[in-house]
Amino acid sequence: MKLAVLATLSLGIAATAAASPMPDFHTYSLDRSPAVDAALQRRVEEIDAQLRARWEIPEAQTSVGVFDLRTLRLAWVRPDRIDYAASVPKIAILLGWFAAHPDSTDLDATTRHELGLMIKQSDNELAAKFSRQLGLSFIRGVLDRYGLYDTKTGGGIWLGKHYGKGGERVVDPVGGHSHAATVRQLLRFYLLLEQDKLVSPAASAAMRDIFRSPDIPHKEDKFVAGLAGRPGLEIRRKAGWWEDWQLDTAVVTGPERHYLIVAMVHHARGEEYLRAFAAAVDELLAAKQDAAVERPIP
Repeated sequence: MKLAVLATLSLGIAATAAASPMPDFHTYSLDRSPAVDAALQRRVEEIDAQLRARWEIPEAQTSVGVFDLRTLRLAWVRPDRIDYAASVPKIAILLGWFAAHPDSTDLDATTRHELGLMIKQSDNELAAKFSRQLGLSFIRGVLDRYGLYDTKTGGGIWLGKHYGKGGERVVDPVGGHSHAATVRQLLRFYLLLEQDKLVSPAASAAMRDIFRSPDIPHKEDKFVAGLAGRPGLEIRRKAGWWEDWQLDTAVVTGPERHYLIVAMVHHARGEEYLRAFAAAVDELLAAKQDAAVERPIP
């Protein structure tokens, strides 16, 4: 009798577990004050602290964020630290282009390739070509539409100058940068893109394809270098660099993986930091949560 009851309870528990829906990132929001996951937050803070100690990087010169779309676990460190963002705001030009051409998701081959070069190879000439066609004020208006620059949360993604020398320059109100970003708003951009909420589902899918652009190779640096040698990964990313500013932003998918990762470093050793941060976060998120907490940093 007891065995029968235990078997019934076990079957009931198994059925309940099977019926429980997996977390759905499509309805999740990073607006306002989302709760961080305590365990993941602690580990990401440790990774940042240990890497800063390794290369003697001051605390005020890094900011990072991680969002696991499989489990809806969020962690970030100094998410509202605004800084010069180099080429990363080229994602705003991509968004602006699709906002201006909402019905042009069936791109001609030349435009698709040029947008891909702007994102994956960070081509300044093509970035300036598209931003001049659209207008900087139009692009900033699109960013405003999605709340991707918000003075109440430290700023965000800002495009105040065409890429290249000369021309108009409008600095962001919070940090005074011509090109700026914060971890919070970069994570929001990628989450909205994964949720099909930028312009339209069709436009969001087309933008994700631009990030993929399999005919254009990645630059083998930063996150890409840190994740090298891990089979089955797809990295859709936009990196940026200028002098001592080093940034990388990405959506990573693959076996046991679907996550957003962002890191901004203002330091001469920023490249090494970004490589090591990507490797440590990937090992953390690809492993079972309880087994990953104390895993040493690569």
